[in-house]
Formats: sequence, C-alpha cells, structure tokens
Amino acid sequence: MKLVRGAWKILVGIKDFLVLVFMLLFFTMLFVALSAKPNPGAIRDGALLVSLDGALVEQPEEADPFAKLTGGDVAKQQRLRDVLRALDAAKTDDHVKAVVLDLDRFMGGYPAAISQVAEAVGKVRASGKPVLAYATAYTDDSYALAANASEVWVNPLGGTMFAGPGGTRLFYKGLLDKLGVNAHIYRVGKFKSAVEPYMRSDMSPEAKEAELAIYQPIFQQWQQEIAKARPKARIADYLAKPAEVITAAKGDIAKTNLALGIVDKLGDRMAFGKRVAEIAGVASGKPVGNFNRIKLADFVAAHPLPTGGDAIGVITVAGEIVDGKAGPGHAGGDTISAQLLKGLATKNLKALVVRVDSPGGSALASEQIRQAVLQAKAQGLPVVVSMGSLAASGGYWVSTAGDTIFAEPSTITGSIGIFGVLPSFENSLAKIGVTSDGVRTTPLSGQPDVMGGINPATDRILQAAIEAGYGRFVNLVAQSRKLTPQRVDEIGQGRVWIGGVAHQLKLVDRFGGIDAAIAEAATRAKLDPKNVHAVYLEKEPDAWTRFLNDVLAGGDDDDRDWADQPAGADLYGRIAAERRALLGQALGDARRLAMGGSVQARCLECAAMGPAMVRAEDRSLLGLLIARIGL
Repeated sequence: MKLVRGAWKILVGIKDFLVLVFMLLFFTMLFVALSAKPNPGAIRDGALLVSLDGALVEQPEEADPFAKLTGGDVAKQQRLRDVLRALDAAKTDDHVKAVVLDLDRFMGGYPAAISQVAEAVGKVRASGKPVLAYATAYTDDSYALAANASEVWVNPLGGTMFAGPGGTRLFYKGLLDKLGVNAHIYRVGKFKSAVEPYMRSDMSPEAKEAELAIYQPIFQQWQQEIAKARPKARIADYLAKPAEVITAAKGDIAKTNLALGIVDKLGDRMAFGKRVAEIAGVASGKPVGNFNRIKLADFVAAHPLPTGGDAIGVITVAGEIVDGKAGPGHAGGDTISAQLLKGLATKNLKALVVRVDSPGGSALASEQIRQAVLQAKAQGLPVVVSMGSLAASGGYWVSTAGDTIFAEPSTITGSIGIFGVLPSFENSLAKIGVTSDGVRTTPLSGQPDVMGGINPATDRILQAAIEAGYGRFVNLVAQSRKLTPQRVDEIGQGRVWIGGVAHQLKLVDRFGGIDAAIAEAATRAKLDPKNVHAVYLEKEPDAWTRFLNDVLAGGDDDDRDWADQPAGADLYGRIAAERRALLGQALGDARRLAMGGSVQARCLECAAMGPAMVRAEDRSLLGLLIARIGL
C-alpha cells in the first residue's frame, strides 16, 4: 500500500507541475498577445521603418499554427493598403524624419502592387523627406521600390540581379504517360493554357504568344519606371550585357552597380544604420548602428481610415476562389457572400466597391459571390469594381456584376474561359495486374470511373457542360460590357490581358486604384466623395491572431535592434529561394488541378507573374520533394 500511495503522490505531483507550467505558458502568451496590439501612442520622432518582409499582397493569409511544428516555413505577407496608407501619411507627419525601406527579406508582389508602392515612395521623396533603402541583394521587384529612394544602399558582398519576367514551367504529360495516368481534359479556349501541363510536354504557340503579350509590356513599364526614378542610372547597359559588365569588374557585382549609378552607397547594416541615425537621431541605450525608429504597425494604427460621412462598403475578393468557407487571403464562396450580405443588412451602406485581386478558381463559388453582389444592386446601391493586381478568369466572372470597372495599367485580367480535369488510373492499375469489371444498367452507371476508365458518353457530357459554362461566362461578359457574344469569344478563349490592353478591348472602363473606385461609387450615389468613408466588410485579425502570425513567421523583426535583425540572403540565396518557391507553386497548382472537385474558372499561368510565394498547404509537398531530391 505504501508503494501505491507513493506512486499516487508522484503522479499527483507531476499533474500539479504540468498544470502550473501550462498556466504560466497560457498567461505569458496572453500577455504577449495583448502586447502585440499596435500602440499609436508610441509614435516619437524618428525614421519610419517599412520592413517589407515576405510578399506584398491585397489580403494576408492567416499563419498555419501547425506549420512550424511540422518543420515548415511560414512566410510573412504585407497588406498593400497598410503600406500605401503609411507612406502617404509619412509625407506630412512631423514625427517622421525619414523613411527606411528594409528590403532584405522582400519576396516581391504582382506588377500593379509594386508600381503603386513605388509611386508612393517617390511621392515621399518628392515631399522633401529622405527615403533610404537597404538590401543585401536586389531583384526586379525590390529594386523597383528602392529606385524611388533618395539613397539606395547595398551590401558590398551583395548586388543587384535583374531577370525580367518569364521562365520555365513544369509539364507532366511524359510523367503521366509513364505512370499510365489518363488525364481527361475538358476545356474551351485555345489560350486556356492552365491544362497544357497535362496535355503537352511543352508550351503551345498560342500560350507563348499570350504570355509574351503580357510579359513584354510589364517589363517595358518596369524599365520606364526605373528610368524615371533614376535617370542617371545606366540600367540599359546592365540589362543588355550583364555577364560582360560584371566580369569586366572581376565579378564584383556591388561595385559594378555603384559604377553604373544603380546604387548610391555600399555598406552593411551597421553602416546603413549609422547613416540613418545622422538624420533620425541615435537610439539611446542601443548598440552602435541603431537609430530612432517608428514601427510600421504603430504608425498605421496612428493613422486610421477616416470614419466620417456616409459609408461605402468594400468587399475584398482576394486569392483563389474556392467553394465553401475560407480564411483571409482565400475567397471562399460562402464566406465572401455571408460577409457581403451581412454588411448590406447592418452597415447602412450607400454604395459598394468590389475589390478583386484573384486568379479565379471555382466557377460555382465565383457565381455565388456574383449573386451576392447583385443583391447590392437589388437594394439600389451603385456597384463599382476595383481590380487590384490580378482579376482573371473567376475574378473577372465576379467583376461582371459591377456598373463600372477600374483597373491599373499593369493589372492582369481576362482569362475568360473554364476547364475541368479528371484523372483516371485504369492503365496504371493494369501495369500492376489490377483490372476492373462490373454490371451497368445505364451508360452512366459508375461514371466517371477513375479506376476502370471514363467512357465516351461521360466524356461528351462533361465536355458539353464545360462548353455550356463557357457560353454562360461569355454571355455574362457580353451583357456587362455591352459587347456581342461573338466579340467576347474573340477576346476570350482563355487569353490573359494586361490592364492597358483590357481597357482598349473594353473589358475595363477606367484606370485607378481603390481610392478612385470609392470616389466613383460616392459620385454614383450622389454623394460628395470628400464626405464618405470606406467600410471594409471583412474580419480584422484580433490580438491573438496577430501574435500567432508574428511568432509563427519568426517573430516581429520591428522589435529587434536594426543591427541585430537577420540579414537577407545574398544573390545566390535569393535566387535559390525564388526558384524553390516557384517549384512549390507549380507543384501546388498541379495538386489542385488534379484534386479539384469543381469546374475551374482559373488562371494558372498568372501565378508566374506574382511573388515567389508558396501557399501554406503546399509547403509540406515542397518540403517532401526537396528532401527527396536534395535541393
């Protein structure tokens, strides 16, 4: 009995100890979560630190709480409108003595988003306030922002490397043939290249034609914006013969950049910090290389959106459009429609702006969101569509509900077409001696049979359904844009267009960002645009979610001393990271296409034009592949 009582006391002691540990952890995390809330009262004179870690997006995703536990990476994302609002306020805020762009860990964004931020940086510089940019290595996107700064710094061991848009894509036809997988593809449109990886071992001439028509003007616009921001930089020499220029400098990329006027100063983070301290003041009690700084989150909180006047609702359709519910950064049909209908019922809205930043996705969910937007029209509200960086395929399907459509010149849109893919494995199974048989009462019994093969009757039905869906898409566009169905079919066929060309084709009405769309919505509602405010119909992350996002993504770098923040990758590391991310994107797209359960109105090729970023659910797949092949 004494042994039993002793063992019981030990178990009780262990239990009490574990309870105490968990309580301490809980209250510690609760305190940290509450402390993570931005503090507008913390604004003091200094440099506004804009650390663009991760990708620039319309609506950040929530961090996966299990990704770190399973060894995966959690990439940060920066909300575009927060960055733009902070830069706009910095021009006139007396506390801001300078703006610092930390681009060491910036993964980029879509061309339209990059152009908007670059323009905002240029306006801060034009206001007379110093703007200083730093990175160990610059790529196309990060340099587009840095070029607008007063001083561009680069690490002496780093440099710039400009690749321009374009690259390679994975094709799976050969692999599927070897495995015996039969990909049944149902599509309409010779430019709907999303399914080509299953059909071909290379790009079709039509796909190459369409992508060049997008890439060339985007790259031209990039060069024009760089030339405007830094007219003395000999960027053309560096783009035309980068290998000759660098080898002539004996491989010193940073020194080459300095000689060509691409950068202004060479120095590490400490040297850069000392330079900023000359302008913003030395941070007291901090190691050398630090300066007085203003955290971006605190500054955004100190400059909230206006709340006076009548309310203009803004519903955001960001990320892939999926069936059912979805969190931020994904456009769940149920979630978006519920948010919109609730806002219409409770917010006393006078007009609606639909902000679209999506490559499309489920045709069913796209139509569900469009029907919810039509409810605003049924209540007599003007509806204005504001296209962000991307409003293609299902994103354009949703946009057809608008009275007028705004876009940026570099917005990627169009891709009017739908498709479906169903794999069957009868040949794969036959390779290992597995066959199938059964009794059928109709031609469709057991169909589509992914194990025994999809019969011709089912193929014809599914293709006819896709063609009917495409016809519906074409008619929606024709009615919305006041074009004939024949004309829409000519400019449709799954082809992607850049915003400038889309305007010429009458797929969009006017150029402008979200502010221009809100002003137009106010005017259509017979209101003074100066006396309205935007109400975003979305759930804002609470303190706990912000805490999880910071912790899971590696902590809040703004809380660290400048000189102690982790250094960015050099050119080799940056290029390798981007290539791995693009591989992850391709694998994820392949997985979603193969496993998708609905007809897709989606622009697969659009992902190649955006930031090199892997979605949370694809990181485990990428990690497995890297571990297997030793990347």
